[in-house]
Amino acid sequence: MAKQNNKKSKKKKIIIFGGLAILLLVVILLVILGGNKEMIISVQTEDAQTRTITQVVSATGKINPVEQVELRPEVSGEIVDLPVEEGDRVAKGQLLIRIKPEQYIAQKNRAEAVYESAQAQLKVRKATLEQVEAEYKRVKGLYEKGLASEKDLETALSSYLQSEGQYEAQLAAVKQSEESYNEAKEQLAKTTIYSPLNGTVSVLNVEMSERVLGSSFTQGTHLMTVANLDEMEATVDVDENDVVLISVGDTARIEIDAFGDEQFTGLVSQIGNSAVTTGLGTQDEVVNFEVKILLTEKNDRIRPGMSCDADIETETKNNVVSVPIQSVTARTPQINRADASGEGNDEQQVNKKEEKSNKPQEVVFVTDGNKAKMVEVKTGISDDNFIEIISGL
Repeated sequence: MAKQNNKKSKKKKIIIFGGLAILLLVVILLVILGGNKEMIISVQTEDAQTRTITQVVSATGKINPVEQVELRPEVSGEIVDLPVEEGDRVAKGQLLIRIKPEQYIAQKNRAEAVYESAQAQLKVRKATLEQVEAEYKRVKGLYEKGLASEKDLETALSSYLQSEGQYEAQLAAVKQSEESYNEAKEQLAKTTIYSPLNGTVSVLNVEMSERVLGSSFTQGTHLMTVANLDEMEATVDVDENDVVLISVGDTARIEIDAFGDEQFTGLVSQIGNSAVTTGLGTQDEVVNFEVKILLTEKNDRIRPGMSCDADIETETKNNVVSVPIQSVTARTPQINRADASGEGNDEQQVNKKEEKSNKPQEVVFVTDGNKAKMVEVKTGISDDNFIEIISGL
């Protein structure tokens, strides 16, 4: 029995080791035979074709009315009249808010009384001046005839000059009190606020009986915003590298987040001259310029403050040679320093030549039989999919 088990065990080992030897031989043959084969890489190719390419600059921003005014009071006080609500359409000159006027009426009345008193004093000073002037002329005449002394003349002249000075001082007091009176009237007029334009109350931040602060020394309470919702514009931030491509009048396709894939057409109406920098002094520093795009279509569903994406079409070229944008790549050429440093060339000249030659070159790979050949090209404008090839193909 033991002999039979030993025979089975030996037979099993022979089968296992034999199988391993065969597997090892197969692997060795595959390595030897495979080493002589050329590695084949499958790539996708496409013909260069003539196309119409439109260069696009993309940006994000907000929808705002072209014309809107934030109203803030110039005087402080309690709101006693608020005849409008948010969303109401208003006409230019329509009453929007009235602030309690009693305090400013009293100030106006006091200033008016001071002004009237100053005018009355001016009449008295004028009458006195005329009387003293007549006396001075009478004494002067007598002096010329030798009937009055020089002292009498000097006394009359002094009285005249004094009265004249008092009259001029009172005249200045009248002007001062008049300005105070006009200012008080203006302050009273500021207690009523009227609509500066035909539009809609897009924002209302106050309620009846609320006390508001005037903007004499501070910014003042933001009462409301009146906007003309018939003309809307997209205000977007464009990167400093792209803003130079944009011109006033360029067409833009705008997608508003609230309306999904629906597109609106607009025209660039204004390009900012001052940069808007965020993250100044950090690695996340971004420099943008504000660009305004006037919507050419009126749509009552559009509301101020909606987020939007804009594709600004900066340039279009028809029938230009183009290739897929991903097929153009940049390569830095390598030069042989031994060849570059020929006779008569010092190290500085070699470095200049090397620096000039090491500038990245735009290249594409074209098929040459079963191989790819690198060709340097010069590119032009591009869209999301294709790029113009000016020369090289």
